Amino acid sequence: MFLAVDPPPAAVAALDAALAPLRGAPGAPRWTPPERWHLTLLFLGDVPAPDVGPLCAAVAPAVAADPPMTLQLAGGGRFGSRRRPAVCWAGVTGDVDELTALAGRLAGAARTVGLSVEDRPFRAHLTLGRWRAGQPADGDLCDRLAGTAGPTWPVSEVVLWRSHLGPAPRYDRVSAWPLKDPLLPTPRKLGAGP
Repeated sequence: MFLAVDPPPAAVAALDAALAPLRGAPGAPRWTPPERWHLTLLFLGDVPAPDVGPLCAAVAPAVAADPPMTLQLAGGGRFGSRRRPAVCWAGVTGDVDELTALAGRLAGAARTVGLSVEDRPFRAHLTLGRWRAGQPADGDLCDRLAGTAGPTWPVSEVVLWRSHLGPAPRYDRVSAWPLKDPLLPTPRKLGAGP
């Protein structure tokens, strides 16, 4: 399972178009299909069924505390060295500080229900592909995405996904939590002044 923000169709289409010239390049990674692109905020691995309900309950206030944010997919790079690249990614710009804070709150929520969470800093990115060990790899390939920028979009929700690996991998949407709508007034407590 993982918690993610999903880019809207226009952002996916723009990134897919920018990636098109790289898809058949020698030394390209094994590309992830666009329908599986997510901005992963927290990877949880296998979550036991009895823990899903408490996880959902803990995530709700972590997401509700988030201010509205706008993001954009822009640029690209790799994890791993130039000679041994591991992951090709698209960058994220916009309200990245708010996204990072949200990822931290989500990790805290998962810990409160006893789930194991990796202890490493969050780095906003969208995984585009992975290189396989022992295969030819062009570690400079994703640098060609520098200067690309898709449309900006308001983040509307955080989604809990369950991944099913295997010959026909798929994702099932388990739950989702809306972010505050910037057009709606902030609710006041009863008895509070104007």
